[in-house]
Parts: sequence; structure tokens; C-alpha cells
Amino acid sequence: MTRRAAIYARVSTGDQTCENQILCLREVAERAGWTVVQEYVETASGANEARPELARARKDATRRRYDVLVVWDASRLARSLRLLLNLAHELESLGIGLHLHQEAIDTTTPSGRLLFQVRGMVAELERSIIVERTKAGLARARSQGKRLGRPPASDALVAAIRNLRSQGMGMDRIARELRCGKGLSQKVCTEFDKEAAEP
Repeated sequence: MTRRAAIYARVSTGDQTCENQILCLREVAERAGWTVVQEYVETASGANEARPELARARKDATRRRYDVLVVWDASRLARSLRLLLNLAHELESLGIGLHLHQEAIDTTTPSGRLLFQVRGMVAELERSIIVERTKAGLARARSQGKRLGRPPASDALVAAIRNLRSQGMGMDRIARELRCGKGLSQKVCTEFDKEAAEP
């Protein structure tokens, strides 16, 4: 009997595409003699557990809608070792295999399960290193006196927000009228309202 395969592909940002992953994984399934019955594609951080397409893949697994989940590599599923292991255990308990193409890991075998766990630890380590490097870079920039984040709003823009607020205009409408961020509009309006309420 032909195994039914589901493909899961993920990228982290909108300027990336899953197309290469999907094309390659379709070929992997075809070579293995599997029939692709579903594809789950999304743009989301691997550290985020609340991913709609991953949730759908898990739900379909409980309904036995496929026999093997095919993924580019472990980092596409998750950057958290805990989540990776939970997913692998969940699929295993349902009798569903997990095929990680880049690592050539198949969790239906003992050696595949071991390799999966090792790869998960490496993915988590990689993420920790990226976070530490980012923090170190930000600390170095601060120590050199560099300003981080958005540049401050101009005095003219702040004055314009205050002027419209004094006319009774709402915060969101001010942001639309002046084409500025809602956060800035809210901050300036809140300060203005506080000053206006003072005796």
C-alpha cells in the first residue's frame, strides 16, 4: 500500500519563500513512492509554537490523514528542543513517521530517533548562539553611544499631533491623517490629555 505523505514547509520572514523546499520535498516523496496528500506552508518564527499550519498538520495527524510528515530539516519544524521532541513523540504515538530530508532522518527507526534528538539539540544551540550574538552586538552599540531603535519624532510632528488632539480628534484618526505610527499618536495624545486635565 502506498504511504500518504504530508509536506510541512516554513520560512521565518515574508521576504523568503517556501517554494524551493516544497519542490524538493515533492521529489523526495515521489522517489520514495509516497503520494503527497497535503502541504502545510507558512511564514512564522520557528520559536513560535502557535503556528496555524503546524497546528493543522498536528490535527490532521490525529485524524490519520497521512502516514509520514516530510520536512526540509528539523529547524523548519522548531527551534526548541522541547517542541521538536514533543512533535516526534506525538507523531510516533499516532504511528506516523517523520522524514527530515537534509538530515536523512526517519523517526520510524531507532537510529533515526537518536539522530533527530541530536539535531534538535544542535538547532536549539544555534538559536541560543544567535540570541547571544545579537545581545552582544546591541550592548557594544550602546557602549559606543549609538542610538538604537526608531529615530525620535520631529518637533513639528509632535506639535501637529497636539494641535489635532486639541481639536478633539481621536488618536487613530490623527495617526491616519498625519501618516504616523499609532503608538506615537497615542503617546503624544496621552501626554496632551494629562496636561489638559491638570488644574
